[in-house]
Amino acid sequence: MEKIIAYILTSIYAVFFLLTLVVFHPIQWFCFNVLGRKAHKISVDWLQFFIMRCTNILGTRYTFTNTHDIPKGHPVIIVANHQSMYDISPIMWYLREINPKFISKQELGRGIPSVSYNLRHGGSVLIDRKNPRQALPALMKFGEYIEETKGTAVIFPEGTRSKNGQPKPFQTKGLEILIKKIPSAIIVPFTINNSWKLLKYGKFPMGIGNHVKLTVHNPIKLATFENKSKLIEQIESTIASAIEL
Repeated sequence: MEKIIAYILTSIYAVFFLLTLVVFHPIQWFCFNVLGRKAHKISVDWLQFFIMRCTNILGTRYTFTNTHDIPKGHPVIIVANHQSMYDISPIMWYLREINPKFISKQELGRGIPSVSYNLRHGGSVLIDRKNPRQALPALMKFGEYIEETKGTAVIFPEGTRSKNGQPKPFQTKGLEILIKKIPSAIIVPFTINNSWKLLKYGKFPMGIGNHVKLTVHNPIKLATFENKSKLIEQIESTIASAIEL
């Protein structure tokens, strides 16, 4: 019975989700090309809000827990586990005051209304994961950009999404590059729970009635750690300790 309801709700969700992307694409274009980057950021923030509201059709609830102060006007590296594409919008919405930028695979930079436009023009970096000669310099340049602009980088060191919530071992190369290129950063471990359940049946139908939980852990001043390997181990342990299985 649940799966039958899921087919119905997913069909409704798909209509509203696609409509949201199509409507916000020209809004983004206008904001970016006519009103400037600040207006573009606001349009992207509200895009994330409405994407989340679309998932409410599926009965999805969100809880964002942050008892810590993440300083504004300071380089930040958010290090998170990765469970699904539905990790992105709540991170962007709930942390919109520090304007998160993402490391994304190159394929997402084209063909998707609103999403591809923002990835190309919003300050995120697109990498070819199969081509280290492109990916590594792009990550270095991205890190330098975050350090210079005092921005926020988001990285999912697992490298790929967990299909069952079970955390995957960190692939540390990308994080090591960001640590090197953003030496003044505050590092924020970040745990995501239950977003994988939105795709527990696959892309169609989607999972219904899920409670996505996002938890911000104690920020760490990068400069206080000389041993970067120990730092990465601590970050990975902190994130994994809050994952619900």
